[in-house]
Amino acid sequence: MSNSIPLPEKLTDIQLVATDIDGTLTRTGKFTRELLESINLLNSKGIKLLLVTGRSAGWVSAVNNYLPVVGAIAENGGIYFNTDGEFDFLTRIDRIEAHREQLANRFWELQECYPQIQESIDNQFRITDWTFDIGGLTDLELQQIASKCEQWDYSFTFSTIQCHIKPQHQDKGVAISQVLKQYFPAIKPTQIITVGDSPNDASMFDRSLFPRSVGVANIQHYTNQLSYQPRYVTKLPEVAGFCELVNLLIA
Repeated sequence: MSNSIPLPEKLTDIQLVATDIDGTLTRTGKFTRELLESINLLNSKGIKLLLVTGRSAGWVSAVNNYLPVVGAIAENGGIYFNTDGEFDFLTRIDRIEAHREQLANRFWELQECYPQIQESIDNQFRITDWTFDIGGLTDLELQQIASKCEQWDYSFTFSTIQCHIKPQHQDKGVAISQVLKQYFPAIKPTQIITVGDSPNDASMFDRSLFPRSVGVANIQHYTNQLSYQPRYVTKLPEVAGFCELVNLLIA
């Protein structure tokens, strides 16, 4: 990974920033005044902001309505919310109740092997994936869980706060590409920047999809766990790193 983000003159054609939320737009889990100021700066320059998070559909629906963004992708690529609050499934789910039951059964099987894991409190607001808290799991255990999910024809990822059992091929990178094609067809991949901080953001760093990607400084905690590396890394962590990027974009 590079040690710093690109020079301002290389960023003059950016039209959209697709960014993770937790650990990227937050400081110790909270939104800050600096974030709102940075979003307003982007809007003033005509640069769109697309939220891309592992958070639940219910949580994202609320945030999407409060922040001045062009839309939000929830559940690591499962659902897209537009500015009118309407949503589209990015992952096809034929029978939602049956899908949720199958995910629950898989979680209970995992819990028998790893009794320390606890279901996340936001599962009641989810549709496409199932989450449990990451606390207490070692790197080896996370690898073992990923292998089990693959055997069950599910995929697995984790962030700074949660672990996710989800349908195969459901990820942030695929979802961003879908949303760009359907809702923002005039924007080229070279005209967007993707931003993240943890392993569930790895597909956003795939240079074959997104030539320009940025990790805020705390991404360096996960260097050995990323399937793709961000092209650039900010000097500062969390929302301070995001603001660092915004200052270059608007320069």
